[in-house]
Amino acid sequence: FTLSKPNSGMLRRRRAALAPPLEESVLSATATMAKLIARPVARLHGRVRAPGDKSISHRALMFGALALGETRVSGLLEGEDVLATVAALRALGAEVEHQGPGLWQVRGFGVGGGREPGNILDLGNSGTAARLLSGILASHPFTSFMTGDASLRGRPMQRVIEPLSHMGARFHGREGGRMPLAIIGTDEMVPIEYRLPVASAQVKSAILLAGLNTAGETTVIEPEATRDHTERMLRHFGAEVRVGPAEGGGKRITVVGWPELRGRDIVVPGDPSSAAFAVVAAAIRPGSDVTVENVGVNPLRAGLYETLREMGADIAFENARDVGGEPVADLHVKGGGLKGVEVPAHRAPSMIDEYPILAMAAACAEGSTHMLGLAELRAKESDRLASVAAGLAANGVRHEMGADTLVVHGTGAAPAGGGVVKAHLDHRIAMSFLVLGLAAREPVAIDDGSPIDTSFPGFAALINGLGGKVGPA
Repeated sequence: FTLSKPNSGMLRRRRAALAPPLEESVLSATATMAKLIARPVARLHGRVRAPGDKSISHRALMFGALALGETRVSGLLEGEDVLATVAALRALGAEVEHQGPGLWQVRGFGVGGGREPGNILDLGNSGTAARLLSGILASHPFTSFMTGDASLRGRPMQRVIEPLSHMGARFHGREGGRMPLAIIGTDEMVPIEYRLPVASAQVKSAILLAGLNTAGETTVIEPEATRDHTERMLRHFGAEVRVGPAEGGGKRITVVGWPELRGRDIVVPGDPSSAAFAVVAAAIRPGSDVTVENVGVNPLRAGLYETLREMGADIAFENARDVGGEPVADLHVKGGGLKGVEVPAHRAPSMIDEYPILAMAAACAEGSTHMLGLAELRAKESDRLASVAAGLAANGVRHEMGADTLVVHGTGAAPAGGGVVKAHLDHRIAMSFLVLGLAAREPVAIDDGSPIDTSFPGFAALINGLGGKVGPA
């Protein structure tokens, strides 16, 4: 068979078919957005609401599809990554309906009840969708095909292929298990006990999802704790999930197979990874006063905020509450001087997506910030470690990059700026350097802003609503 990257027209038609009223303005922005530039501002001020958590949005839809009955989701992130999951679940037989801004209803097919997709599943830029769906597809007795955009096709899938193959599924892909990928599933999966070689919530989740349609108990041992949205939400839907200490250290997570999951209501909290851009933008501009509402503050996702506080950032967690089993708060940030710190390697799993924006804070801090244990950054939408280093160099920020380390030397003054940064189809690289442009002496441009809509539609409008200056170059 032959696979090709969908052109922009194909993408717009697919997204329009998902929810036409919702998509119209976003499609227009995506069609025209290319090079973006951020210009320096004196300060930021105001209140904004964080967009829905992307990790939880993916899981809410998938678990709703694996449940019987109706699942109602509010606060869903409606970026391209999550809409790719919607399309894939529809292809598997779930009824997924858009009912209003952030409001979706899923009528599931139950554990093991999905149907063979009639076409290739195109997951766009979403590594979360690709890896978690692999666990679902592997435990169904049919063959399915999965692909994505150029960035996703370059990302490693071997880390999920290995454990799922031990359970009984078979895979055919490019070298290193890269997409396009054929998944030959089976409903006679074998339960395993698997120790993760690399801390990865996506791999853990893929195994646990496969374990739902597997007789007996499937166990994952993680050496370092990763985000636990899957465990929390599986319990919410009725699965038996046990979590305890593992012999030799780490955590042991076990799911009991063949549960009868029941549809539930899910309220998606704000995404801490998305909120990070507004938080850092405020923290690096003295005199700023910004509140980001409705942010998930799960301790396994809050490493960036712990680090920023160590750097001297004035961040208060206000109106703390529980939303759908997840801790949530409003983040009140006042801008001021930051100082360099050492970020230990063991903190990486709790902030792996936030290192690019942390590097922007480090560029504005006084002294050197040492970030350790960053090897996983090289397996993201781009080689984020190299992309951050190249962007810093283009904007006059001294730094040193190692195999899994980054040292950023700040002077306490505004960075030079003035550079054009290559985003490499990576939304977090694009948004991070636009934030730097708000604090630099000269504007900072990125070569392509279109990937931003994959995870944070409305990013520029949100920043500009606080007094930022982000727009077409």
